[in-house]
Amino acid sequence: MSNKTLIKGGIIFSADPAIGDLPEGDVLIEDDRILAVAPRIDAPDAQLVDAANRIVMPGLIDTHRHLWQSSIRQIAADWTLGQYVENMLGKYGPAFRPEDVYIADLLGSLEALNGGITTIMDWSHIMNSPVHADSAIAGLRASGIRAVFGYGVPASPSAEWYVDDVRRVASEYFSSDDQLLTLAMASLGPEFSSFEETITDVQLARELGIRTSIHLGVGLLGQKRSITEMKRLGLLGPDLIFVHCNTCTDEELQLIRESGGHVSISPRIEMQMGHGYPATGRLIAAGIQPSLSVDVVSGVGGSIFAEMRGTLEAERGWQNHQALSRGEWTGELQLTTRHVVEMATIGGARALGLDKEIGSLTPGKQADIIMLRIDTPNLSLVNNLPAAITLCDSENVENVFVAGTLVKSAGALLGHDARAVQDEARISRDYLLPDLVRVGPGAA
Repeated sequence: MSNKTLIKGGIIFSADPAIGDLPEGDVLIEDDRILAVAPRIDAPDAQLVDAANRIVMPGLIDTHRHLWQSSIRQIAADWTLGQYVENMLGKYGPAFRPEDVYIADLLGSLEALNGGITTIMDWSHIMNSPVHADSAIAGLRASGIRAVFGYGVPASPSAEWYVDDVRRVASEYFSSDDQLLTLAMASLGPEFSSFEETITDVQLARELGIRTSIHLGVGLLGQKRSITEMKRLGLLGPDLIFVHCNTCTDEELQLIRESGGHVSISPRIEMQMGHGYPATGRLIAAGIQPSLSVDVVSGVGGSIFAEMRGTLEAERGWQNHQALSRGEWTGELQLTTRHVVEMATIGGARALGLDKEIGSLTPGKQADIIMLRIDTPNLSLVNNLPAAITLCDSENVENVFVAGTLVKSAGALLGHDARAVQDEARISRDYLLPDLVRVGPGAA
């Protein structure tokens, strides 16, 4: 017998042009799918969820986050990229045990769900051993989030067992596409490894029929002109997700567009660490809709709402600066609040190759849905729907559905002992950061 849920009387942001925004509407879920979206739906056999004074919208999507750093959050808040590479990748990363990866992935995934993120790409370049991969996957599974597990290595050259273990993981955990977890390659790419290793990664991913995510155009490393060389090598394609792209040339961005490739940006971390100015406007001018990502919660907070705001502020600030440099006033803002909300929903789904399943409130798609309270001091009235969404944060996220399953209700995560997860994370943190001067509750 099917399970039906009727979300009734909400303000609908569908991210589907055929449906649009509804000032008041209903969403009917049957099992794990969206059955209907309309101004009014009668379904007397459905369980009713009152959405009055709520925004109802697709779950948010983060297309690039290193979840393994969740237990040591904030330690990179004042680091440049060079300090991050030296400390996080050179010092702390090698010390991670499988159990540290498990609890970090679980803790970070729960943080994401609490903030309305229903899908995340776990860019997991912490495979110190095959068991680390098993532990990361176990943490993702335990959380209940929809995730793309990006199998990556921590350094170049990669371990001899790496390629065989990617095949093992694909066979053991990802033999079916009909599950919340899917697989991708998290390739260090030519700027952090070599073209030879990048060729191996991309070819392996294509053998397995999965996407490859690559950091490119990162600060001075972008001078390698990696996109240009990947074009020459015949590596570009619609199955690649390029992360950052700050110092890629406009010509290289055109090459990405022509190949059907995708881009994930993280403006807050990019501006902090020195990746280069966020390429948001240049990407859009090239015909590429970027997706959004937090990158590292060791450096910034894990909110995609905050990433939307950071994206807007960075691009608008740059546009205004350019106009003033020409002795002009800005006539019209090119990047709108609707643009960034779409980057965080349907744009993220496209980047991950999941847009047929998630990313919009479209009948037939998976029911990844969030409900945002607007009867709160930070909103109270909605006069511009996408703008209101960008002003939300975790406190506004009341209900979260992943594939039709309620994982957050009335503002509280379901199915997890938050204190137990925090205690386990604290034990891991104390092992990894033995010299840390602790503050706040549990400091002892």
